[in-house]
Amino acid sequence: MKQIGITGNIGSGKSTVAKIFATLGIPIYDADARAKLVMTDNPTLKEALIQLLSEQAYLANGSLDRAFIAAKVFKNQDLLNGLNALVHPAVYKDYEDWVLVQTAPYVVKEAALLYESESYKQLDKIMVVHCSDELRIQRTMQRDQSTREAVVERLQKQMPQAEKMARADFLINNDESQLLIPQVMNLHQQFLKP
Repeated sequence: MKQIGITGNIGSGKSTVAKIFATLGIPIYDADARAKLVMTDNPTLKEALIQLLSEQAYLANGSLDRAFIAAKVFKNQDLLNGLNALVHPAVYKDYEDWVLVQTAPYVVKEAALLYESESYKQLDKIMVVHCSDELRIQRTMQRDQSTREAVVERLQKQMPQAEKMARADFLINNDESQLLIPQVMNLHQQFLKP
């Protein structure tokens, strides 16, 4: 079974592209959603995160306090590195287990940090969804009800889009000058070939 990655910087539209693949019956592994699940359901990881970040990393109901975690780690590189060192291997293993039960001709792993986490090494091919910086900023501001400054700060912490594009096997243009569905259908046909 082929394993295809899809990535792109914040606001690029990678989740939208992943949803199109899903409508074609292709299983999608949403690394961000699965990471949140693993962080709450894996007792060993949960304890390690409490040791790293304190009990405040979890709400009374056992769910993640994402705002608390974000506030702590995005201003402290050592804590962010520590968080990534704990979470990325757990998600890596979760993905491997997930793939074992899939039966489609190929699967898609959607992950913002595909290159940064080195999980691209698990995959056969990588797609990068891209568009202009300004469009990504506008989309993210609207989606997250965030300020321009907050979005720009988040973008600056990500691998530059040009670097992701240079490393990609396939590019998907989501700057509204080309339709997404024909681009996805073209890739889908390629991925179905043996």
